[in-house]
Amino acid sequence: MEQRKKVQKKICDLGKDVLSKINTGKSPFIEIPIRSLSNVVWDEKKGLLKLGENKSKRYFFNVGMARKFMQTFLVASFCNDIVKENIHASIRDMYYNLKRTLGDTHENTFEDQEESNPLIVDLETSLEVLREQLHLIADRKGVVAGNVKIRDRGDLINWSKLGSGGWSIPSTVENIKFEKVNAKFILVIEKNAGFERLHEDRFWKKYNCILVGTGGQAARGTRRLIKRLNQEFKLPVYVLTDSDSYGWYIYSVIKSGSMALAHASEQLGTPSARFIGLTISDIADYNLEKSVIKATDRDIKRAKELLTYPWFDHKEWKREIKLMIQKKIKAEIEALSSRGLKFLSEVYLPEKLKKKEFLP
Repeated sequence: MEQRKKVQKKICDLGKDVLSKINTGKSPFIEIPIRSLSNVVWDEKKGLLKLGENKSKRYFFNVGMARKFMQTFLVASFCNDIVKENIHASIRDMYYNLKRTLGDTHENTFEDQEESNPLIVDLETSLEVLREQLHLIADRKGVVAGNVKIRDRGDLINWSKLGSGGWSIPSTVENIKFEKVNAKFILVIEKNAGFERLHEDRFWKKYNCILVGTGGQAARGTRRLIKRLNQEFKLPVYVLTDSDSYGWYIYSVIKSGSMALAHASEQLGTPSARFIGLTISDIADYNLEKSVIKATDRDIKRAKELLTYPWFDHKEWKREIKLMIQKKIKAEIEALSSRGLKFLSEVYLPEKLKKKEFLP
């Protein structure tokens, strides 16, 4: 309730500020933090990507800005209504709710969802709130299993008693209450197949951990859940991805945030996260040579980009990235199954955990 009131106040203050400008004869405008790469900075002390202080002004009495100005306040008004009513809406629902033709004109408020989506981020940055606090949700993505009990909207859910599926992670995890957390660490897996293998082998039970499957790039709800578990229960986070530049970037997003969501890194990033694999060195160490894939020009280009990022400025990472560029190879998590379907759960991960072979 308290948080909802704070969010409502921020939305109302935005409107009051514009109204005040109109009443005093000033051209109404709103300030929006610039989200271009030039305004994204690396906070080395916190280990997070952050948005800089540069802002732009969006004026109503400007032919090039008037439409977007109007659209911004349509979105803000919609969010104010659903926060006030304490209900949630998908970003798709919002788009269809707001799309209409203006009066007797041929002008629509929105032509497609590509127009409304960026405005949500504009509000996030200008109001300094998360999309989820505006009661806007996205599709569920991510799954979790482990010896954990939570209470979600009054229901008691046991992550260890959900059969083969695991618990589907929602877009909003702020109101979830942890009733019981019995785990030593969190293991995050990029691939659904890797999660399914470890879940079927009951890896989470044998090693007393929480398994989190991201299904590719981790969704905001998944990243927020990881951070909550890490912060509130002091659980180490280990991330397992493919051995390629895109898998490694997925890890870095979980750890340090992303350039696209630099404004939310404090809420989404987990700086203490460590990388457990897969590396290029693992290909030789675990005899996976027959399962490697030739890296494409795009893979190599992305790897060279990683070398320029300060959050990859570690000798271990530079070594692995340069090995990929030099050998022009990559490998997927599934390559480990060439050594046996249970090789991942019975050999690879146990050895990594025992030797504490983690990259920063």
